[in-house]
Amino acid sequence: MSSRFLSLKSFSGAPQIRFLKKTTVKLEDLAGKCGEWLRGSGPESDIVISSRIRLARNLAEFPFVRRASTEERTQIAKMVQAKIESIDSWENLLYLDLGRMDEIDRQFLVERQLVSREIAEAEGDRSVAIDQNERFSVMVNEEDHLRIQVMCSGLDLQSAWTRIDEIDDQLEKRLTYAYHDSLGYLTACPTNVGTGLRVSVMLHLPALVITREIEKVFRSLQKINVAVRGLYGEGSQFMGDFYQVSNQITLGRAESELVSTVREVVPRIIEYERRAREFLVNESEQDLHDDVSRAYGILCTAKKISSEETLHYLSKVRMGVNLGLIRSIAIETINKLFVHTQPAHLQKLRGQSLSVADRNIERASYLQSHLVPKDKNGT
Repeated sequence: MSSRFLSLKSFSGAPQIRFLKKTTVKLEDLAGKCGEWLRGSGPESDIVISSRIRLARNLAEFPFVRRASTEERTQIAKMVQAKIESIDSWENLLYLDLGRMDEIDRQFLVERQLVSREIAEAEGDRSVAIDQNERFSVMVNEEDHLRIQVMCSGLDLQSAWTRIDEIDDQLEKRLTYAYHDSLGYLTACPTNVGTGLRVSVMLHLPALVITREIEKVFRSLQKINVAVRGLYGEGSQFMGDFYQVSNQITLGRAESELVSTVREVVPRIIEYERRAREFLVNESEQDLHDDVSRAYGILCTAKKISSEETLHYLSKVRMGVNLGLIRSIAIETINKLFVHTQPAHLQKLRGQSLSVADRNIERASYLQSHLVPKDKNGT
């Protein structure tokens, strides 16, 4: 990232990143595995699912996407793809033309957090480049010409910043960004002008929901210009007790300030959630254990179940696993089930389009194949 606007270049001690380039990897290859950010291996991963940093960038020689003609959007997509493919050190990158993909495939990418709902539902020439380990993606012709995002497991903004900084540098060497000496990077939405930086952390906060403390936390965050969004970002519903916490504005703020704001507030939320979990264990352990056991029992025995019910019960089971109330399931399995039981994933894994009723049956079967303990004969 150009140092002409902001002083923060990188955090010390962050791991080296290996960049990736176009390959023959298919969506089906992604469907059967977990991305790096879903493994539950990062810091504070019992509460923090993932850390994400996103940059909004536009090309100086073209109008913003919403004002660009069909031909200009096509030119943008072709130019960006050519520049990405010219980076020799990027290997095994999956490059997808979203305009030619069917709805299930686009929804699959949304469920996996690799593209936004906005670009999935948009019209015209648009695409995305994806790291096969799902550590980063580059959306082309979303609200801005480029939306670069990096995801890490747990609370790891340090690694996320280092990675996205290097990706941005590689692209800025080959593309001319729209930039103003006083305003910084120019973006389609005024709230992104300046750094174009959005820092977000996805948290699992079931205990704060159960103790009805979640609204109090939300109100305190609003006072310090920190936004709270649903599972799929802006405009999405709160589901499965998942919440994304992110900075609201970028204009007039340095990257260091924006990253620090989120990095400082998240530990406080983690502390609140831990206290709420401790309260539930100390004051109503039997009720808590019963609630978790019932949720686990439903997931293991249901003949059909909706995605909303699944998220609700998996949330309780995930907390139970982290509190030691359930010891037979790995957190990585639970994290995977949150994503793999979503509508598009079920259909990709099954290899065919399914009605809502058939998905509910397939979802129940899939849950049981991962949650029900096998006997000595492996059945």
